[in-house]
Amino acid sequence: MKGYEQKVYLNNAATSWPKPDCVALAVSQALRSLPGDAGRGGIREFDVFDQVRKKLAALLGVACPERIALGSNSTWGLNQAIFGFPLEPGDRVLTTKAEHNAVLRPLYRLEKQGIQVICLDVDKTGRLEPEVWKTAVRKYRPRLCVLIHASNVTGAVNDAETLTAMAKDAGAAMLLDISQSLGWISVEMEKWGADMAAFTGHKYLLGPQGTGGLYVRPGLTLDPYVLGGTGVKSNLKEMPEEMPLHLEAGTGNEPSYHGLLAALQWAEENPLDREKTEEILRYLKKGLRDLGCRVIQPEPPVTPVLSFTIPGWHPGEVGDILSGSYDIICRTGLHCSPRIMENLGTPQGTIRLSLSRFTKRADADRVLEAVAATCGDQMEET
Repeated sequence: MKGYEQKVYLNNAATSWPKPDCVALAVSQALRSLPGDAGRGGIREFDVFDQVRKKLAALLGVACPERIALGSNSTWGLNQAIFGFPLEPGDRVLTTKAEHNAVLRPLYRLEKQGIQVICLDVDKTGRLEPEVWKTAVRKYRPRLCVLIHASNVTGAVNDAETLTAMAKDAGAAMLLDISQSLGWISVEMEKWGADMAAFTGHKYLLGPQGTGGLYVRPGLTLDPYVLGGTGVKSNLKEMPEEMPLHLEAGTGNEPSYHGLLAALQWAEENPLDREKTEEILRYLKKGLRDLGCRVIQPEPPVTPVLSFTIPGWHPGEVGDILSGSYDIICRTGLHCSPRIMENLGTPQGTIRLSLSRFTKRADADRVLEAVAATCGDQMEET
């Protein structure tokens, strides 16, 4: 069944592709140039990390770029936030079953250290119900709340502002995972009152892998999770107290951050046409429903993520056929978010299609053609 001229890439919730041409060019130029990492390479004319922080501060809705620590990805940021926050045995952490393993696995470790972790159900579309959250923060009085802003499985976006206010009213600090939302929907950390937010650069920001970090509000100090050189104040036995040096040990991924800077600048010059992509998403959802698929459909707001299952088929089988026979790249299984499957009623996971600003209507048509040709007869019998 091969014969297509190009692949259809629908795995942008994992890593966005394609990238703007300027991203690869910026990475290549950085690798060919003298290292310019301020304080380490000895060249201080241009600090790419400082420039990226300024761009990110505008996107995050924060006034102090230096409160943004840059690392390798959102997993780094989440681990730094969770393990660096001043928790003590007996404290409670409140989270949800929609979280990624980058949150769940650090929390499992905290449980071994005497921290009580409460994991709340989400609804059948992957969204946290505010009343459930309100009841839980009042009942458990957690020290820390950890919440995914947008589900990487269903695209459901949580009301971060309302849920953060509830947590703060109960005396808890709020850590948001904005890996799936930053670059696609509006994020306003200071307005929402969030204490921390972990993000990545290689999804909807369109940057390279190996970029991401953590925002920490002024007045909150974390214990550094990784210790090492900073290029300055090397005589200190501890990490420097000032941000972002306090959390940035070791040499940063300078070439990739040149790529992220190029992506951020490109996005400023090429505003996102969100409605265009959302129309394709709606078209794809309806087409799959009409074919007999079970499509998980959160009410807006949503990110361009679609999860579905096909009666009588294992998600992995469908993914293999889509990739092997139709050159459609998607994701199947648990998507590193195993506990949400309990609430979705999909123990084997789902088939996930995640779109980007570059997705075309023709891409959706190819998916519908492939699903109809592969599974149509069996679904009609079911």
